Amino acid sequence: MSACLLAFATAVLEPVKLQWLFNDFILGYFQDVLLGSRVVVSRSFADFTPQATFDIKKCDVHRLEEGPPVKATLTRDQGLQYYRIMQTVRRMELKADQLYKQKIIRGFCHLYDGQEACAAGIEAAINPSDHLITAYRAHGYTYTRGVAIKEILAELTGRKGGVAKGKGGSMHMYAPHFYGGNGIVGAQVPLGAGIALACQYQGNNQVCVTLYGDGAANQGQLFEAFNMAALWKLPCIFICENNKYGMGTSVERASASTDYYKRGDFIPGLRVDGMDVLCVREATQFAADHCRSGKGPIVMELQTYRYHGHSMSDPGVSYRTREEIQEVRSKSDPISLLKDRMLSNNMAAVEEFKEIDIAIRKEVEEAAQYATSDPEPPLEELCNHIFKNDPPLEVRGTHPWATLKSVS
Repeated sequence: MSACLLAFATAVLEPVKLQWLFNDFILGYFQDVLLGSRVVVSRSFADFTPQATFDIKKCDVHRLEEGPPVKATLTRDQGLQYYRIMQTVRRMELKADQLYKQKIIRGFCHLYDGQEACAAGIEAAINPSDHLITAYRAHGYTYTRGVAIKEILAELTGRKGGVAKGKGGSMHMYAPHFYGGNGIVGAQVPLGAGIALACQYQGNNQVCVTLYGDGAANQGQLFEAFNMAALWKLPCIFICENNKYGMGTSVERASASTDYYKRGDFIPGLRVDGMDVLCVREATQFAADHCRSGKGPIVMELQTYRYHGHSMSDPGVSYRTREEIQEVRSKSDPISLLKDRMLSNNMAAVEEFKEIDIAIRKEVEEAAQYATSDPEPPLEELCNHIFKNDPPLEVRGTHPWATLKSVS
């Protein structure tokens, strides 16, 4: 109650009424505060469901007697973690979209929004010591493999503090046990088979997750890699992220067969709902167990959807309608699906998700500020890190008379 209102009440009301009014106000105020805080504390520690089991979509299988389970158990902590990961990737990609349209990010830029359940689900089912290699739609995996948001955005803007020192850009980001971000369509698949061969050779019980898109699925080098992986029983999970469209082309127009999970022919396969993080997690766990048990490779097809075009130069609405995109957003959005599951089973409160969203937006904004203020790498660092362990060496510069020194 402000000083003015108190003075007015003192002048008009009788002392007894004033005392009653004041006591009633104070009592009601503290009842509201104390009862409200008790409800919040109670819901925080007692009333939430700590764990729930959900029915998930059955996977289609190829050359397998049985597939992944059709039920998935989710703890409250896991659910909040998956939500935080997916929402962070979503916000990071939307910020990249904004920076690109402001011409702060230049060149190629392929965004991952809509496909977040793939990255979050795969990461939840493998170990940090397992290996992962993907194509150029790589920002989400760069984050789940442990790279900070500010290093990803700074790499996109070509700054010195980027994960590849500002010299790799959107398609070339790396981290421990993460091999990019590869710009040549399909070329990462034989590389992934090679990483799996190294795992087998070293006997470390690790697997390699090798990702490619539906547009790369018709590349000849994929089938060569499949053949060697099957012959040598390599611990490789080949994953086709089928987001329904290649570069301006629907899968039906590009592939005589869109059953990508059967493309390994002699290799077992799974077709998975890639918009459900629990489906992806259970299927990846199944596939990883298959590989670790010495049965050789497995092919997974994750049926997912990208909200943006193929790249930032593609508006994404010339070969599909805005209504189609909106329908997927309203019915199959991976973040909304997880959030609704948790809310309907009393595993979290709406306020919790709002707090997470606010914190993520703040972190992304701070990262964007860093990515736009950090200096670009100087010219003398252009040739650094050509080799990992070699001593400094001379590298010819932009003309025959200029030399640069490369340091590891």
